[in-house]
Amino acid sequence: MAEQQGDPRHLETLDRDLDRLSKLETATSYVGRPLVGPGISLIFVVLAGLAAMLFFGDANNSVVVIIAACFGAYMALNIGANDVANNMGPAVGANALSMGGAIAIAAIFESAGALVAGGDVVSTIAKGIIEPTSMGTAEVFIWAMLAALLSAALWVNLATWVGAPVSTTHSVVGGVMGAGIAAAGFAAVNWPTMSAIAASWVISPVLGGLIAALFLALIKSRIIYQDDKIAAARKWVPILVGIMAGAFATYLALKGLKKIIKIDLPTALIIGAIVGAGIWAIMIPVIRKQSQGLENRNKSLKVLFGIPLVVSAALLSFAHGANDVANAVGPLAAIVQASQSGNFTEAVSIPIWVMVIGAFGISFGLFLFGPKLIRMVGSQITKLNPMRAYCVALSAAITVIIASWLGLPVSSTHIAVGAVFGVGFFREWDAERRIKKARIAMPSRPVYAPEERRRRKLVRRSHFMTIVAAWVITVPAAAALSAAIFFLISSLSGSI
Repeated sequence: MAEQQGDPRHLETLDRDLDRLSKLETATSYVGRPLVGPGISLIFVVLAGLAAMLFFGDANNSVVVIIAACFGAYMALNIGANDVANNMGPAVGANALSMGGAIAIAAIFESAGALVAGGDVVSTIAKGIIEPTSMGTAEVFIWAMLAALLSAALWVNLATWVGAPVSTTHSVVGGVMGAGIAAAGFAAVNWPTMSAIAASWVISPVLGGLIAALFLALIKSRIIYQDDKIAAARKWVPILVGIMAGAFATYLALKGLKKIIKIDLPTALIIGAIVGAGIWAIMIPVIRKQSQGLENRNKSLKVLFGIPLVVSAALLSFAHGANDVANAVGPLAAIVQASQSGNFTEAVSIPIWVMVIGAFGISFGLFLFGPKLIRMVGSQITKLNPMRAYCVALSAAITVIIASWLGLPVSSTHIAVGAVFGVGFFREWDAERRIKKARIAMPSRPVYAPEERRRRKLVRRSHFMTIVAAWVITVPAAAALSAAIFFLISSLSGSI
């Protein structure tokens, strides 16, 4: 026996067995890793259903509310997986934040925005798109909201899987509209409200792109193209941070404090101006200290824009949480209201547990599935550095804040991606302008051929066309899927 154990052939066999075991463990780990995200997501969905059971276990329609809570949690997960790219993609693409840091900041501020200021646009999602009275009964209205939730979640899930940054707002609005048409015909849709929402979808990316381009033009003219770039940055970077702080303070005064004290717009603007001026004063010595010893070149400016970019990304996450939580909990809140009172034409009140499902679902979704689209938005549309990414984040934040204040469920995807394209197209225009000026100053300078200049475009046209096509198809696809789900639910329940 001892001789067998000392046999080299026995040792070789043992080594081969150990190597196979090691490979098996590696393979098991590799196969199991993709199942971690769906597994945690399933646990969260089940917990949402248990929370609904805790609050509605003995009430009428408790089963419906539990199912709706699960659908709402599923939708919130998909919002986090898809829309987080709009918030953190620019910061990650500019290398100002690591992927882990971006996800941590986004999770905190998304949740804060949803819980502090997320109630304003919920009523538009739940009741403004379709006329509740056209539904006939509360039961039909509830089936329509269920169909809208599930169809929107399925469509966004599919889009995330293929890597397309579609609009979750488009998805849920299309779902509500499709279910309303299936339940009560085209007359059920509030077409004036839909027209206003559709107009905002066109206006918001254009506005986001224009604001981002204007901020980039300001940075280029006042900082980058100056002879002493560091001195110019010491003057202008604190001003830009002050603008951002003032916008955030104004929004928080209008929305975040409304449960404690009512503040009108002029007072909120005064508060924003005071906070912005204070932050501007604080940032002056900070930027001066940061800029000591920096070389007078563009690369040095990236250091000075690190803090503003991180803060603006956090602001955008807060605004996104306030605006897009409605996509998850709006139909759910309407279902809870109709199940509680039986009167589905009253104003929607939002229980805190419903808001918590939306807030935590968004955070879990971005943590588990967000990195894929963060990379897409951050680096595959156009090349971003900290200055450009700051313009994108600040533009998107300001536009989303305005939209949430007005109660319009605009698409944060459209705004943020529009801002990215705005920055890229402005860089193309600015480069052409500088080439023309150089050609006038130096006529003998060689000029690229038209084909070469098209190849050097700073915005990838293929991504532009793909994203626009995805935007166009989202509403009809979600509406058709929602109508099909409504017919399936209603036929199974025997309600109509």
